[in-house]
Amino acid sequence: MSFDQRVYAWRGHFPAPTLATGSLAGLRLGVKDLFHIAGLPTGAGNPDWLASHPLPQQTSPIVFDLMQAGAELAGKTQTDELAYSLNGLNIHYGAPLNPQCPDRLPGGSSSGSAVAVAAGEIDIGLGTDTGGSIRVPASYNGLFGIRTTHGLLSREHMVPLAPLFDTVGWMTADGTLLEAVGKVLLPEDLPQWSAGPLRVGVIEPEIQGLALWTEDHEAWLTHQIGLNVFKRLSLSADWLARASQCFRTLQGRAIWQTHGQWISERQPHFAPDIHARFDWCSQLTPAQEREAQIQRLALQVEIQDWFEGIDLLLLSTTPGPAPLLGADTAWMDHYRSQLMGLTAPAGLAGLPQVHLPVLSVAGAPAGVSLLGQAGFDRALLELAAHLDRAASLRIAQVML
Repeated sequence: MSFDQRVYAWRGHFPAPTLATGSLAGLRLGVKDLFHIAGLPTGAGNPDWLASHPLPQQTSPIVFDLMQAGAELAGKTQTDELAYSLNGLNIHYGAPLNPQCPDRLPGGSSSGSAVAVAAGEIDIGLGTDTGGSIRVPASYNGLFGIRTTHGLLSREHMVPLAPLFDTVGWMTADGTLLEAVGKVLLPEDLPQWSAGPLRVGVIEPEIQGLALWTEDHEAWLTHQIGLNVFKRLSLSADWLARASQCFRTLQGRAIWQTHGQWISERQPHFAPDIHARFDWCSQLTPAQEREAQIQRLALQVEIQDWFEGIDLLLLSTTPGPAPLLGADTAWMDHYRSQLMGLTAPAGLAGLPQVHLPVLSVAGAPAGVSLLGQAGFDRALLELAAHLDRAASLRIAQVML
């Protein structure tokens, strides 16, 4: 192939639905290979899926809207198998190289979109986020990224993972473009915050005595004019584990209800870790699902209480920088549990979350997330763009 198959499932120029001009004119778009585009195959990161599904006859309305706004489709980007991973490693097509730190994971499952943006090959990386698949690769590759409010944007003509939690999201290299994409895709009547300083809460998780909101996070916060801390919320390792397990159980049941029949009949070839995860899904029971649903309701009440008296929450997006390639399997399993404890609140409560690539740890990208109440997607994007512009201005003033 004449393109990097680790990053792209298909690459070329695909005509817009009509002669389109708009706010995204001339910008290059990469579309995660879960979104259907009429006339192009959808592989979902797995050759058996590709071989057993017909050529799409309709285009995702999300892709259509972006192209109507002038974005030029540059390719369909690779994903982890059926989007069921956060690592960005695909045994069939290989691991995309993380442009920021080639010795570390690129992050998944929107790995191809993230790597293509970070490498400067595309401007907009469209993806999905179920358990962190926008937030994690955005963090690992030093990008801005948004996971939208659950159910706010159409998931028609798209391969699902777990519809209970699946959301649409995108990644860009700067906050202004992240917001510009949101102006195209998001409803115009979403709520906004009142003018003036914002009241924020800081989530301070702790795992095995290790604080995940670090001195680096705090130092970044002290430079943000207009973000006033009104509360700090401590989260124990037990809370994170409970949230992670609840999310994983409900996600697993939804995954098997969505894909179980195809997996049982087709017997597709998956990577060992992906296969083990699908096998685990198949063994979850209705009783476990009911118990998790009860736990989710309780967790949703707790999460909603976090927002009392404040406008938004700040938290670390991931436990740290991207793990090194070749990390021990047992260590990675433990890390995944920690990671999903951080990503689970947005998933369990269906909330929007924006990653800001504002930190570097051990020479690798990391950052801060803005977590908002349901429907505050536009407000979060406006804040992300403002903070990015303010940071650029500070840098420019220092250089004068």
